[in-house]
Amino acid sequence: MDRPHASRPAPGSPNPAARPAARPIARRTLLVASAGAAGAAGALGLAACSPGPAGTPGDAAPGASGTPRRGGRLRALFAGGGANETLDPHLVNLFADAARAKALYEKLADSGSDLAAVPRLAAEWEPNAGLDTWTVRLREAVFHDGRPVTAADVLYSYRRIADPKRAFRARASLEPVDLAASRAIDARTVEFRLKRPYAEFPNVLAAFGAYIVPEGTEDFQHPVGSGPFSFVSFRPGTSLLVRRFDGYWDGAPHLDELEILAAAEESARANALLAGQAEYAHELTPATARAHERGGRIGIVRLRNSAMQGFVMKTDRPPFDDVRVRQAFFLIADRQELVDGALSGAGEIGNDLFGKGAQYYPAGLPQRAQDLDRARALLREAGAEGLKVTLDTSPVAAGFVEAAGILKDQAAKAGVTVEVKVGSKDTYWKDILDGGVFASYRSGALPVESHISQRLLSGSTTNATHWRRPDFDDLYTQAQSTADPAARAALYERMQRRLYDEGGFLIWGFADWIVGTAQRLRGVSAEAPANTLDWARFDKVWLA
Repeated sequence: MDRPHASRPAPGSPNPAARPAARPIARRTLLVASAGAAGAAGALGLAACSPGPAGTPGDAAPGASGTPRRGGRLRALFAGGGANETLDPHLVNLFADAARAKALYEKLADSGSDLAAVPRLAAEWEPNAGLDTWTVRLREAVFHDGRPVTAADVLYSYRRIADPKRAFRARASLEPVDLAASRAIDARTVEFRLKRPYAEFPNVLAAFGAYIVPEGTEDFQHPVGSGPFSFVSFRPGTSLLVRRFDGYWDGAPHLDELEILAAAEESARANALLAGQAEYAHELTPATARAHERGGRIGIVRLRNSAMQGFVMKTDRPPFDDVRVRQAFFLIADRQELVDGALSGAGEIGNDLFGKGAQYYPAGLPQRAQDLDRARALLREAGAEGLKVTLDTSPVAAGFVEAAGILKDQAAKAGVTVEVKVGSKDTYWKDILDGGVFASYRSGALPVESHISQRLLSGSTTNATHWRRPDFDDLYTQAQSTADPAARAALYERMQRRLYDEGGFLIWGFADWIVGTAQRLRGVSAEAPANTLDWARFDKVWLA
């Protein structure tokens, strides 16, 4: 669900480098985020990432390829989270948080363009025969203060995240790990003991927010990490200024400095880019993209498949406890009309399964199309002719209310009355988790396995469809105990074929995430869904 893959010296000690003040952007053009701006940001889906070639050019900026040039300050605009922002990387939630954390910190792994885990601080990992013990070997990397990244730092970071007294988002991802029994074999080798066999353990290493900090870190006023940029200054809700870290293990950034700025309103981000007051603007609207895509003043980069869009049907409550009613709704939806109307065409149609383009996604299943005659027949068989149902929605996410209205009109053609109920943005996700029977839904990119484990098992804590099938759970457990990748993929396909036929997710589309760039910005990847490795890779871009 869409709540939508830093560092420190010794606690409290200042960074020895001078901290030049951030250059201001004119107030008349850029309205910086206030403490109440979090709603404008949009929360992140759980994340992962894409390791395409470093410096892959975006398709927006002319001449985006070429020889990288060193130097300069990049100003990047995001919808901010207000005055309560922090540089604690374990508290990341919004896109702006993730961009700051990525600049300052590193994880053991991140997700590739297909959302499979790829090594970062971990040079390699290897399971035992039972898949319940994994050995992770660290690459040679250093923190910004020169200390090496060690196994002790890794175990400290993971134990901090897993602390039940804290509300760190990555804690759920670390649940399979027995951190009390895990240990450092030597300075650069960690042995992770798991509570059960877990073939997809690398997804834990790539979990959203699972950043590595130096052992003992609790003060993030002057953070020290092992990321591509080191800390200079921070004004919560306004700006973070960082500079190139020449000791970065993956090669020093081309930029001298990076300034991540907050602007609550999309119009402010677009206007600042047009006025030359920024070189990168995150989260632009389809309308802005259409207005400027061929104008030549700014570049538009579309990050494909960045957000799943759909509806959830409660499979344990009438009328959706009858599989024929769920199947009828699959056939009521005109997916292209939903993409065109709710996303302004900025996306592609879905097929009632999560993770299009991701590892394990069953791309060979037939694409569903609207079939109102068959939908009516299924409703008759279920004794649900003249069905009336309430659809919960909210302006909590772009396109939700519009999609609900479109589906209402489509359902009427099949003789179904859909009453659209618009709820509170503040409580929407909590309200629909266990309340109602039918609701708007979206999610950022994450591995198919994580989607299943978090949302589709009987014990999953965010199971909005209430899909609880012991035999389905058994297939997942079997997959996690299967070392052979091909055999494991076959089990995932069996699970997803069943969801395609009987599940409670009506997934009608996958939205683009839209980024604007100055014409002189080079190296922005157009291959990475939001929250994946090559998204916001400011260490790989340069200014021409």
